[in-house]
Amino acid sequence: MTATRQFQIVVIGGTSGIGLASAMLMAGRGAAVTIVGRDQGRLDAAVAQIGGGARGEAIDAADGDALRALFRRLGTVDHLVIAASGGAGAGPFASLDVAALRRGFEAKFWVHWTAAQAVLDHLPDTGSITFITAASSRLANPGTSGLAAINGALEHMVRTLARELAPRRINAVSPGVIDTPWWDDKPDELFQSASKQAPLGRPGEAAEVADAVAFLIGNRFVTGVILDVDGGLHLT
Repeated sequence: MTATRQFQIVVIGGTSGIGLASAMLMAGRGAAVTIVGRDQGRLDAAVAQIGGGARGEAIDAADGDALRALFRRLGTVDHLVIAASGGAGAGPFASLDVAALRRGFEAKFWVHWTAAQAVLDHLPDTGSITFITAASSRLANPGTSGLAAINGALEHMVRTLARELAPRRINAVSPGVIDTPWWDDKPDELFQSASKQAPLGRPGEAAEVADAVAFLIGNRFVTGVILDVDGGLHLT
């Protein structure tokens, strides 16, 4: 009997928050998981937490050449999850620092774009790419025009890429207010008030977003979808 090959999953930004939760869930389901991050210490801690033979790669995901070299070493990459994030680019439009907005695009949009392009030569027809965007792309909340631009740019690529790169599947998960380290440098009052805006009236958990990521990875008849995991925040 021929042995079944493990699915190979790469998670960009897998050392904390949604990326780490997604890596843990997929490793627990038997996938071979590689997480990518810049900090070796955080990578080592995350790999130990994930277990299941997970591995870590200390790479700046903005470096396309480094990512292409990684994907060549790995061979076939069945699924790519891009959870890299950055908080730069928020604030009132009239006083928004263009340099900060550029940093926001560099930290998120260009990392997602670079990683998605770099994996293509190693992504089989049965493979998928899942972007992690954010509810700010569609909420029209004052003070989030920069974040809306960053995440909206990613989301607007999803349907086009789903057609262009088919039969490979391209999807996105759009989280709302999730209790992750992204909020650590922001006032607790903001976190609490933002959480209560959603109909469910609470922050989400990284594991709840990871469930959505796993669904998009596993369902082979879903593509071009932006899946809201926001407690109903998109309804407000």
